[in-house]
Amino acid sequence: MYFFENVIDYWKKWEGIELRKIHNINSIPDEFIGDYLGKASTMFLGGAAGSEKLYINIDKIQPGAKSAKYHTHSKQEEFFIILSGNGTLRMNGEELAVSRGDFVAKPAGQGNAHQFINTGTDVLEILDIGTNETGDVVHYPDENIYYLKDQNLKFKQQDDLREWDTEPNQP
Repeated sequence: MYFFENVIDYWKKWEGIELRKIHNINSIPDEFIGDYLGKASTMFLGGAAGSEKLYINIDKIQPGAKSAKYHTHSKQEEFFIILSGNGTLRMNGEELAVSRGDFVAKPAGQGNAHQFINTGTDVLEILDIGTNETGDVVHYPDENIYYLKDQNLKFKQQDDLREWDTEPNQP
């Protein structure tokens, strides 16, 4: 009985609260639409609606184009579902065919490198949902680049400073 009392109390807290605004993907303000050289575009739905902990995007990839550089995240978890079109998901060194209705989760911090490539003849449309995480480090294994998103800093792996040390009292 305790469970049901908690559920009822939970819903009573929300009685009378109205949604601030209903949004429609056909009227997203321009500041929430990104265009990438005419080869790909993103509608930042979560941003337009005021989401803070999640991002919700619709990515549209033109035939022959890529969604992003092949990369992985240290803290950001992602989920993708193909809304239309078909293409290839490059993930962890494999190339997998994807088409409408296919979906995949990409847990954070497990080295799950990923990239969508539109190998079809129609626009590849992807619903991309993930977490907004502070301290996320993005690794681009094809180029051995690390990107610290919060600081907008980029490093090559070979920039390793082997002579540097945290010891403050070196001779």
